[in-house]
Amino acid sequence: MTLYTSDYLEYYLTLVGWIIHNGIWDVLVASGIFAVPFLAIVVQEWLKARAEGADEGNKGVLSSMRIENRVWVAIVVILFTGIPFIPVDLSTIQFDRTRSEQCQVNVPEPSETTWTTSFTTINDQSALVPVWWFFMHSLSKAVTGAAVAAIPCGTDLRQMRMDIDSTRIADPLLAQEVADFTRDCYGPARARLFMSRPALNDEQMNDVTWIGSRYFLDTAGFYDTYRSQAPRDAWPYNDSRDAGLAEVTSGGGYPSCRDWWLDGSAGLRERLLTQVDPNLLTRFGQWAGFLSQAQVDDSVIRAIASPQHQVMNQGQVYTDYGGQISMTLPNAVTRGASDLGLTVGSLGFFPAMDVVRQALPIVLSFLKMAMVICIPLLLIFGTYDLKTVVTVTAVQFALFFVDFWFQLARWVDSTILNALYGWHSPHSNFNPLLGLNNAFGDMLLNFVMAMMFIVLPGFWVVALTWAGIRAGGIVGGLTTGTMDAKSAGGSGSRIAMGAAKGASK
Repeated sequence: MTLYTSDYLEYYLTLVGWIIHNGIWDVLVASGIFAVPFLAIVVQEWLKARAEGADEGNKGVLSSMRIENRVWVAIVVILFTGIPFIPVDLSTIQFDRTRSEQCQVNVPEPSETTWTTSFTTINDQSALVPVWWFFMHSLSKAVTGAAVAAIPCGTDLRQMRMDIDSTRIADPLLAQEVADFTRDCYGPARARLFMSRPALNDEQMNDVTWIGSRYFLDTAGFYDTYRSQAPRDAWPYNDSRDAGLAEVTSGGGYPSCRDWWLDGSAGLRERLLTQVDPNLLTRFGQWAGFLSQAQVDDSVIRAIASPQHQVMNQGQVYTDYGGQISMTLPNAVTRGASDLGLTVGSLGFFPAMDVVRQALPIVLSFLKMAMVICIPLLLIFGTYDLKTVVTVTAVQFALFFVDFWFQLARWVDSTILNALYGWHSPHSNFNPLLGLNNAFGDMLLNFVMAMMFIVLPGFWVVALTWAGIRAGGIVGGLTTGTMDAKSAGGSGSRIAMGAAKGASK
């Protein structure tokens, strides 16, 4: 039989914990301390029977029956939870990385593993696990893995958004040609649109705000009328099309704006698409199934080349209680000051919380090890009571299940943009920037999401107390264990800002 762990650190610390556990148990047995709880049981039951009064009949018979029951329970507890019995055979769970990237959670796949049984010894010391704790480790890992696998599959729009935002036109000649197209085609077309004032619907009003507008391409009198004012080598000079225009030695012609944009090989649209990672375009196309691939491509091109980005969020995405229903001037001033404070605070908060999220699994692995090491002493102090076993079992399961809350928080953090800006969302007009041009509206949500990695496990531990399980300060251990890392992570932005201020003087 095999115990599974999620990563090599947990693997190593679990093995260390059980080796130390065995050493402590051996010391308790060799010194005779393991028998002290039996004496405590006799004394407890005798005092309890003595304190119950004279109406309880024969006190000796009563106390002996109770002592017998407690002793049998203690023996069973020792057999199943105290005596190390099953050899430790640890393996790390193999994760399906393809599904993990798609769904934003690590879905465990306990099949073949990367670690062999040679890792079950440290300094020639191997470990044994009591039957009950072996069962609880396996059960806790199975339930946690099943819960993680039950999280709906999502798309990491946050990473896709950052990829689009970081995409730039690398070819300076292409960037200049985009500027020429804006000057020769888009500018005159916009001017003609303003002069003619046609009736446009909301979709068309949004469409004409960028250089690849379908309205300008498909409506007579716009891109089919205007042309490049400079010769383009990709379009040879044509006597019928370019009559009256200067013929240059390179042989370049003067394409219409429609051809200049849509040509299959030399058009600006195709060449701008080559500036974007094809995998990114495919991922957008798979997510935005409500759009054709051509519409997705146009949206991406618009994000990297249009002179004006569409504005996504003019309303509220979530309910808040800031200010009055109709914003007054003091409310607006206060909101502006708070937005500025969030912006400045995010420079230190987001790096700090990123470090915390990286450190939390490390701290959790150490807490699991500490739990294993504590078990023998907890059984002794609890006089081998079933209540103690149930409490320790619940705490161990709670520690394992914290992994699920981390995965859930990461999944929500990765997919929240889909809920806010995806199809059928409150703001479903597709924009590859996905809220980057509405950063103030979502910055507070980012602050809250960063804290969910602490709050959700905390709520889980509090919920256990409703069932009568006193899990103690498990989450307090997570918070304390990551405090210094959080402080160090947040100091990076302060150092950078200090250096920038020093350089500016």
